[in-house]
Amino acid sequence: MKKIVAYRQLLNVDRSVTLKELKTIYRNAMKEYHPDKFHDDTEGLAVAEAKSKDIIEAYHHLVSINPETIEQGREAYTTTITSATIVDYYYENVRLHVAFSDGSAYEYISVPKATYVKMVNADSPGRFAKRHIFGAFPYRKVSNEE
Repeated sequence: MKKIVAYRQLLNVDRSVTLKELKTIYRNAMKEYHPDKFHDDTEGLAVAEAKSKDIIEAYHHLVSINPETIEQGREAYTTTITSATIVDYYYENVRLHVAFSDGSAYEYISVPKATYVKMVNADSPGRFAKRHIFGAFPYRKVSNEE
């Protein structure tokens, strides 16, 4: 959640921002920090490149967890968590990455390490995830290799 808060602060948005507003804010921020504007200024170019990378990362992350994006993918997500099996999962920096047998992968945000340990030690990690993770934590789709 700290990363989400930092991304929102970077783009100066709140959690109720729409996709359309987010896109406009992103474009305006990129106009201000686009590296092409600092063609003759080496120091400014380095700052602009770093800032534009941060803006791009923030934008893509916030789009992926936006309620509108989640709603658009809800049917596919529901199908995945109800019919596909977990083929792989790992935990990294309070994020649980879960890969499913249908080729899709999701990242669950702000999962406590204790919850991950319980999942690892459960008789059925899939059943544990359905009961304690899938409906309890914000998520975003990270890949689909169908």
